[in-house]
Amino acid sequence: MKIAILGAGHVGTVVARLAAAAGFEVAVAASGGPEEIALTMQVLAPGAEARWAADAVAGAAIVVLAIPLHRFERLDPDLLAGKVVVDMMNYWPAVNGHLGSFDSSALGSSEIVARRLSRATVVKTLNHLGYHQLDEESRPAGAHDRRALALAGDDPVAVELVANFIDGIGFDPIRLGSLQAGRVLEPDGPVFGRPLSRAEFDEALGAVAA
Repeated sequence: MKIAILGAGHVGTVVARLAAAAGFEVAVAASGGPEEIALTMQVLAPGAEARWAADAVAGAAIVVLAIPLHRFERLDPDLLAGKVVVDMMNYWPAVNGHLGSFDSSALGSSEIVARRLSRATVVKTLNHLGYHQLDEESRPAGAHDRRALALAGDDPVAVELVANFIDGIGFDPIRLGSLQAGRVLEPDGPVFGRPLSRAEFDEALGAVAA
């Protein structure tokens, strides 16, 4: 399966490394040209290729948005038309400042992203653990200390595709249901920043619902 990652910062590089190590075909694009990140990919994500964004997205089964949220509105929605898009961006005003289009809405951040990417299919995941946690907590299937990664989306086929990817990079996928359900994965939510087993994850969400 081909994976495109838009963003070559800490988060994008870690996901690229995990995906390439798991045997996925990985292309990474940044805001500049591929020559600017080629060495970084060689050193930090062996097996991942640096590409222009259009080339990375072409033929990809999944496109991972690993860019800062404040850059999202500069992204051309046409680039992602027809694609399954993983939104791992977070709206966290205390850390990244306020964005009017996200401040003024009662929707979750991924719901707002999905409205702008109306011709793509958005699945929210990879956002509730930090890049260092993703890097350190990946485990093979069946490991006793494997961690949970939740995903939420409105299209069951896309959710299953992304769940297989999550499993492949070393985490237990937990399907939450609709994109709206993914609001619990956002900053200050009950599981944000907490590496949890499947049972611990279920318990944390159960405590909120009780």
